Amino acid sequence: MRTKDQTEKAVQVAQSKPRNSRLGKEIRKERMCYFMIAPFMIAFFIFTVIPVVAAIVLGFTDFNMLQTPNFVGLDNFKTMFLNDDVFLIAVKNTLILAFICGPLSYIACYVFAWFINELPGRLRAFMTLVFYAPSISGGVYVIWKYILSGDRYGLLNGVLMKLGILDAPNFWLTDPKYMMGTVIVVQLWLSLGTAFLSFMAGFKTVDPVLYEAAAIDGVHNRFQEVYHITLPQMKPQLLFGAVMQIAGSFAVGAVPSELNGFPSTDYATHTIINHITDYGGVRYELGYACAVSAVLLVVMLLVNKVITKVLASD
Repeated sequence: MRTKDQTEKAVQVAQSKPRNSRLGKEIRKERMCYFMIAPFMIAFFIFTVIPVVAAIVLGFTDFNMLQTPNFVGLDNFKTMFLNDDVFLIAVKNTLILAFICGPLSYIACYVFAWFINELPGRLRAFMTLVFYAPSISGGVYVIWKYILSGDRYGLLNGVLMKLGILDAPNFWLTDPKYMMGTVIVVQLWLSLGTAFLSFMAGFKTVDPVLYEAAAIDGVHNRFQEVYHITLPQMKPQLLFGAVMQIAGSFAVGAVPSELNGFPSTDYATHTIINHITDYGGVRYELGYACAVSAVLLVVMLLVNKVITKVLASD
């Protein structure tokens, strides 16, 4: 006689065989699809998954790239939160940039995409290029350094002094009073990137028939159309844009480094990314840098989870 556990196990094995068989048939049927995505998946695993796992492991070690990693347990994390004052400053600056630039850039991407989508064809294509170009331009910091230069020849100082608003030039890029504000402005200017394009594409997926039906049902202005039709129809693009803009704002690092120097005056715009670069690329304390990276990864995953839960809910 079979026992109850043996019977349940036999049932599970019997049920798993058809399921595995169906999976195998599905793979064989769609083998060309799997073959086409295989290069990407292999590259993703080699250049993303393996480095992330390695960084998490190295976060528990003392590693300087020359000697064998020495396991130190949670010492790096204890030092990070209890003894590293600069890290706490970096956390504060990162949160300021994330909570200001993230939502504002997300809203700006949607609003600009909405307005540009209403333009005629060629003008719409031109304006899309104009708004998207800063996010892929390599020399944009040169322009902003000229605009915000801390002498009377800087564009902003020159205009303000001619108007009598300033008596002497302000040091926009080196004075801690102004540095965070300039970084926020430039980061917002650079933020119309992938999310902006996804919103532009999302507007094209909305069936125009829905607007005609809504007009019959009593929707009479564009704001009502956006709220009742466009937003619900663009949920996938809205979710993607939120993840790219809001979660991505935690990874700001290039803008402060290029504008304010590395490190910035009094660490006024020092972010977590800058802190990782400092320990990993300058001091070669790779174990500590990986520990900071692991903390940032956890924070970004939690933010992504919250965003997904909020926007994916019905």
